[in-house]
Amino acid sequence: MAMDIKEIREKQTVQKLFLCFWMYAVLGWCYEVFLEVVVYRWGFSNRGVLFGPYCPVYGVGAIIFLLCFGRLMRKKDVKWLNIAKPFLIFAGCMAIATLIELIASYILEAATGEWPWQTYANYKYNFQARIALSTSVRFGLGGTAFMYIVQPLFDKLLSRPSRKTLDLIAAAVLILTAADVIYTLFIK
Repeated sequence: MAMDIKEIREKQTVQKLFLCFWMYAVLGWCYEVFLEVVVYRWGFSNRGVLFGPYCPVYGVGAIIFLLCFGRLMRKKDVKWLNIAKPFLIFAGCMAIATLIELIASYILEAATGEWPWQTYANYKYNFQARIALSTSVRFGLGGTAFMYIVQPLFDKLLSRPSRKTLDLIAAAVLILTAADVIYTLFIK
């Protein structure tokens, strides 16, 4: 039975979100390693909770940003909103990312006994070394750059390959991810 247009669009949307999730998870890992190696000069370590070079928490944040602010980003017809939009996006991304980071710290602590960013205790304004004001501001800035610069580039990137090629890429990423989860949770 052939899929109708609505089913095809829904599948493509889910596929796009899945691929965006992993692209942002990889970018998040790169950001974390950059901070660790270049900015803080602590040396290299895998900043993710899985074996591969990705931090899924960044993918979660990106998808939530897209779902929460995608419609707002597409609105162009209200003049005052166009002026306020960057500030709304900044504040929203800051709040959402901080909440995600807080929840992730509790989940990771329950699963592994720790969370990777316990160094927040060294920050002047922090809550239980789980969230910190300076990182929240960075997340707001990063989320704004993500919505205005990076996501439009990813949209162009994902519009180029054929549907079949995207299906193969998504399947390969899914298989690699499943293998990594199995390795990390059961073998390692």
